[in-house]
Amino acid sequence: MNPAELSMILMAVAAGAMMPIQAGVNSTLALQTHSSLMAAMVSFVVGSIALVVIVLAMRLPMPGVGALKAAPWWSWTGGLLGAFFVAASVILVPKLGAATMMATFLAGQLTASVILDHFGWATFPQHDLSLGRVAGVLLLFAGVFLIRRY
Repeated sequence: MNPAELSMILMAVAAGAMMPIQAGVNSTLALQTHSSLMAAMVSFVVGSIALVVIVLAMRLPMPGVGALKAAPWWSWTGGLLGAFFVAASVILVPKLGAATMMATFLAGQLTASVILDHFGWATFPQHDLSLGRVAGVLLLFAGVFLIRRY
């Protein structure tokens, strides 16, 4: 593995590790605001402000209206999908706990990822559905069962 690949893997591990932390932080905020949706909204507002600061600091060029109009309609739904994820995590973490919630999310993510890869949807490179990939998904669901049970 070359250094660039290693740094990408470490970045992915760090991002993955932040997901249950984010769920706990947002769940704590939901307790204080008495609203899961308010906590999710605050999370998105703070995240949006952080992204604006980063984009301005990096002096990234703003896309033209033509480029924005040319994007497929579904490419605008990422924020909605993210909002669902954050709201679900705020609601689920105090009920399921971090490990069960994240294991279940991961099983769902990998199931969707295997399907997306199979069809090569959006910008994903196409990878045929194989017995090994299906077994990997099934093992994740077995992991969800074990984590929830024990």
